[in-house]
Amino acid sequence: MDSKPGEWQLDVERIWQADAPDWSEAARLADVMARTAAELLLRQAATQALPILRHAALEPADPAITDAARRRLGIIREVLHGLTTPKFGRRDLPVKEPAPEEVHRQLLGLPLDRRLSAPEIHRAYKRAAKSAHPDAGGSAQAFQALSAAREALIAEVRFSRG
Repeated sequence: MDSKPGEWQLDVERIWQADAPDWSEAARLADVMARTAAELLLRQAATQALPILRHAALEPADPAITDAARRRLGIIREVLHGLTTPKFGRRDLPVKEPAPEEVHRQLLGLPLDRRLSAPEIHRAYKRAAKSAHPDAGGSAQAFQALSAAREALIAEVRFSRG
């Protein structure tokens, strides 16, 4: 059996659609997925389904067991569907990294949508430094990042006015 989710999906659909599902085939398929799937979510779903699918293969006449096996097979089916369905729209676009100014503003808790004044930046720095300072339980790196953000924003305010 090839370890491709698309092929597994076809096999799971075949078992799912059958009037009397072959639970031993479902257990074998889940075992292969649990051991070889590249996707963690699929491995977890197959691993959790494996015991009940094996139990259903041993006792196919017990309706409670077959119902539980069908539910677990349905979970594997949903995971495979999510992995093999093409994504539409802008979902696969890479996340845009914020500009350095945006990062500085976020560090100091300042708004992104308007001009800032030097006193406003200084007040935000003082407020953020109270908790980020090493003497107040913060880290030296966080405090240095705040100081660098303050300096960069104040330099930008001075440059835009000059």
